[in-house]
This record gives sequence, structure tokens and C-alpha cells, in this order.
Amino acid sequence: MSQGAGRRLVFAIPGDLSAPSGGYGYDRRMIEALRAMGWQVDVLGLPASFPFPSEQDLSHSADLFAALPDEALVLADGLAFGALPDLAGKEAHRLRLVALVHHPLALEDGLPPESAGHLRSSEREALRHARAVVTTSTTTGTCLVAEFGVAADRIHVAPPGTRVAADGPSRTDGTAEPRILCVAALIPRKDHAVLVDALASLRDRPWRCRIVGSDTADPDTARRVRERIAQAGLAERIVVAGAVDDIEAEYESADVFALPSRFEGYGMAFAEAMAHGLPVVGCAGGAVPEVVPAEAGFLVPPGDREGFATVLARLLADPSFRAQRSAGARDAARALPTWADSAAILSRTLESVR
Repeated sequence: MSQGAGRRLVFAIPGDLSAPSGGYGYDRRMIEALRAMGWQVDVLGLPASFPFPSEQDLSHSADLFAALPDEALVLADGLAFGALPDLAGKEAHRLRLVALVHHPLALEDGLPPESAGHLRSSEREALRHARAVVTTSTTTGTCLVAEFGVAADRIHVAPPGTRVAADGPSRTDGTAEPRILCVAALIPRKDHAVLVDALASLRDRPWRCRIVGSDTADPDTARRVRERIAQAGLAERIVVAGAVDDIEAEYESADVFALPSRFEGYGMAFAEAMAHGLPVVGCAGGAVPEVVPAEAGFLVPPGDREGFATVLARLLADPSFRAQRSAGARDAARALPTWADSAAILSRTLESVR
């Protein structure tokens, strides 16, 4: 019998698996890597309304799980699993449920207190029924133990993989207008306002900035970011590009990566920036300090506009200093796990449950 014989996994994922977000990117890469390792991975598509499903979508999801055979091994993306406590409790006795938590649902910024409280209770109850819980960072795992009651021995950390890009053009080219890149969906937690305000305070210096990421996930936030840029008189210098097809080209043409996110379950965009040799300016929220060491850039407290502007100004002003941090970023990225490393962790976890 071959090594992969019998290794069958149902991966339950809500919404559009092809969506350009870090979470969906992680899911896609893990599916690809697991299949290469001999796993048969069947994607079970759940409604896109999670984590706030309608009663109809809850019923439909229950029917989909009920149709799975007894003892099926199911890896459920936490975007849905945390909102399915009743389903998890009902199916836990016959299905082998594993939860994948990218980011605790209740910790998303901008939620009304009532919604955050509901999600916290819901996710806590759902996770109680998972035979194992996979997280993308040690920080998230620690949070689940401390705040959601998950036993530490059920936590397995499988961080996103990173592939270091081939050396590109020298970052010491003394570009007349250094190019700043921010990769993040326009949602409250990413706190683009800090970046815009920092750049407004640096308007007398040469720079250009591109903000790349979904501008449809939270239209109100996207509108407010654009208004803030316009009010600062920076519409000609800060481009809100929305989601793009060729993210590699964005990283390759940038000189500095800047993202003031208040919390990250891991921070894939930070790792990708480092892998392309971009010095990083960010905030020490969530798992970001796990990913970005001091030699790769600067992390300031979340919401610290003045601190963000200060370290950004230093990188913009000195090409040789940028080059130093660029080399440090690439070296740090080489120390991060590859996708093969992370898939091996996930595979071992699934095997232990299977």
C-alpha cells in the first residue's frame, strides 16, 4: 500500500477559495502541498456569509456536514467553524473535526460589542468539540489557550510558508522618490489611517505610495481611507489600487513596506515583503513580532502615528540604511518555514487525528 493510501481529507471553507486574502492564500497553498504529499483533499464549499451566517446558510451547512460519511476527517476553516458551535457539537461524535484558526473571530476590529461577545462565546464552544486546533502562529495559539479555553496539548502551530525571491534590483539605487507599498484589505484592523497620517506629516519629502488590497471587503472603511487621503491633499501621491492580479510586481517595484495593522494572527504580507528584500515598518500587534525581527525593519506600538512616521522617515531619507535593512529582511525571511515545512506539520497533525 502506498504512503498516501487512505489519507483523505475534507477541507471545509466558506466563500470564494480564490479570493485574494492571506487566509484563503494559506488554504490554497496547504491544499496544493497536501495533495503533493499524497493526501486526497476534497474542498467542501460553505456559504460566503460566515462568520455571520443566515439561518438558511446554517441549515445548508448542517446538511453538507450531515452528508459526510462517518469517521470522515474534516479540517474546517475557522472563519466558519467558530460560528458553528451547534453543528460542531452535533457532529463531533461521528466526524473527526479539526479547526484551523487564522485569527480569532471576536478579535476583529470594528465589531459592535454585542457581536464580538457573541463570536467569543460561539468560537469558544465550537473549539471545545475539535479534536485538534491548528493555528498559524504561537501568538494565536497562546491566545486560544488563555481566552478561549483550548487545552494547550490540542494546539498545533503550522505557520504560513515563505519563499525567498531571487535577488532583484539593488535597493541602494537612490530612487528620487522611494516607493512605499502597503498590502492589506481596507478593513478597520489594518489601520490605514496611521499610514496616511504618517505620510501627511512627511509631505515635504519625496515618496510615492501604493495601497494594494481589497477595497470591497468593507466599503465604508475604503471610503474613509480615500477621503482621508483626499483631505490630506495626497491623492496624487497615494494610490489606492484595490486588489491586483500581479502582487509579485508590486513587491518587486517597491523600496519600503509599511503596514500599521493593529493585530495579525500571523502577518503573511510582512513575510512576503521580507522575502522580497523590503525593509518593514509595522506595528507590534499580535503575531507580527514573531515574523519581523529588528534587523528587518521597525515595529512601533499599534496606533502610534508619530512613531510610525519617525521610523518611516529614517528609511526614506537614507538609501544605504534602507539597503542594510533590506539585507536584514531577506536574511530573516530565509529563517522562516517554507510551505513544505508547514504542510508537513499540518500533515502530521491530521495523521494523529486520522
